[in-house]
Amino acid sequence: MTQNEQSNPTVLVADDEIEFASTLVARLKLRNFPATMANSGKAALAAIEQDQPDVLILDLKMPDLDGLEVLASLKENYPDLAVIILTGHGSFEAGRQGMELGAYDYIMKPVDLNLLLVKIEDAYQSRTA
Repeated sequence: MTQNEQSNPTVLVADDEIEFASTLVARLKLRNFPATMANSGKAALAAIEQDQPDVLILDLKMPDLDGLEVLASLKENYPDLAVIILTGHGSFEAGRQGMELGAYDYIMKPVDLNLLLVKIEDAYQSRTA
């Protein structure tokens, strides 16, 4: 009877690296995850306001608002949104900071797609439990 037995969670990928984000969205769609992308922090906030996804994959380094600013804003307005932080350049500490702000988890770039799929499912399950 649970919703995810019928369909996978919807995913928004927020990353200013357009090629990376579009590739990730394409790979998620190939695995039957409804996915869209936003290429800035402001675009991510606008996209969530229009159509809230089940899970947000959020890059920390973006030119307008960084991922931690986006996360802080989202946790005020969408406390149930599951957020997975994307972090590169060995910024373990930033991932930890994201968790303290309410992110479900974080994953390092380059992304292991199978690991990311598990984290998306786990984040969605935790939200709907």
